Amino acid sequence: MDKLVIEGGIPLSGTIRIHGAKNAALPILAASLLAEGVHSLHNVPKLLDIETMLAIMERLGCTAAHDGDTVTVDTAPACSSHVPEDLMKQMRSSIFLMGPLLARFGEVTIYQPGGCAIGERKIDLHLRGLESLGAEIEEADGKISCRAERLKGCDIHLDFPSVGATENIMMAAATAEGTTTISGAAREPEIQDLQNFLNRMGASIIGAGTDTITIQGVQKLQPCSYEVIPDRIVAGTVMIAAAATRGDVTLTHTNVGHLNSLIHVLKRAGVQITVCNDIINISCMGRPRAVERIVTSPYPSFPTDLQSQIMVLLALADGYSVIKETVFEGRFKHVEEMARMGADISTHLNRAFIRGVKRLYGATVEATDLRAGAALVIAGLAAQGTTVVEQAHHIDRGYDGIELLFQKLGARISRRTPVPGPIDLAN
Repeated sequence: MDKLVIEGGIPLSGTIRIHGAKNAALPILAASLLAEGVHSLHNVPKLLDIETMLAIMERLGCTAAHDGDTVTVDTAPACSSHVPEDLMKQMRSSIFLMGPLLARFGEVTIYQPGGCAIGERKIDLHLRGLESLGAEIEEADGKISCRAERLKGCDIHLDFPSVGATENIMMAAATAEGTTTISGAAREPEIQDLQNFLNRMGASIIGAGTDTITIQGVQKLQPCSYEVIPDRIVAGTVMIAAAATRGDVTLTHTNVGHLNSLIHVLKRAGVQITVCNDIINISCMGRPRAVERIVTSPYPSFPTDLQSQIMVLLALADGYSVIKETVFEGRFKHVEEMARMGADISTHLNRAFIRGVKRLYGATVEATDLRAGAALVIAGLAAQGTTVVEQAHHIDRGYDGIELLFQKLGARISRRTPVPGPIDLAN
């Protein structure tokens, strides 16, 4: 497996463009199956999860090409609604295919999805939502089969504002008979982007960004061209890295409104931030201040996907900070790895208690999931000495060449790919 080697202690400096949002691009790719024909999607990053989704779509019969940041996908040849088990286990976001495949073919077969091991992430809200629309669901031996001669609109209430369930229901309901109302819906920007894409195809959806979304089913959707929103988590990761290394970095092609909760926390930590349209400048010339309490929660609160990264900054801050993780119970796996680098962090249940130290030290650490891996890269950039981050493939699921991104900002970071050893022909 690839590893990242980082010579730390260099303040990041320069300007970087933020690439498109993985968590917006994946459901949009799935939604393209609702309209037969050629779609052209722009600002799509080259990530492991994106390539896995395209591979799944090709196995379903579509043709797809990823050239630069543009994906061209022809969904007309799609002839299967059976999502391959081997690819589905590689990526949790493959669950997004349930709604559009059910709507298009009247049936879909999937398997329990894979992805990062950051805690239990049930799909019961997805299934209950589709069941409310008229699907019959059978589960056996990890395989889930859904069938519906005709989906019909209805009122659906989500007990938890699940992003994935909200998006799956939106896609399934876009061509259902009648009106569907989702109350208790998730409010994330990626849901707004999916609404905009579906409406570009001819859907009739309002309310994304609020807790109530209304979908008036239409008979048919048309393929279209669309540009994906910037990735707020990548932007946040770079902002935190700039602060942790006491650098001066400018981000372009951002959506500042999507980053308000992080900007608020960084300012509390003493980080200087200036904003002009879609451009953000971050500088931190001295040691950051501790932040007494951060609580992760669904959007627009502080995102769980930036919890690991902000912990690195607080580990270097002057004072004592507490983070409460309310979304995923398994999201403190990076704490043990950071301890190898000299961080003073303890955990109890869903809380992390962080006593800031003056510096971190390079060490060999392991990325256990996507965001934990990004946090360890930030720690390596800020640390004194050499850090090796193993299992870098986790990071590739959400960052388009993270080493290249930070190299543009002056970091000494490189990727090492193990060379296969000789084959023992005697055995």
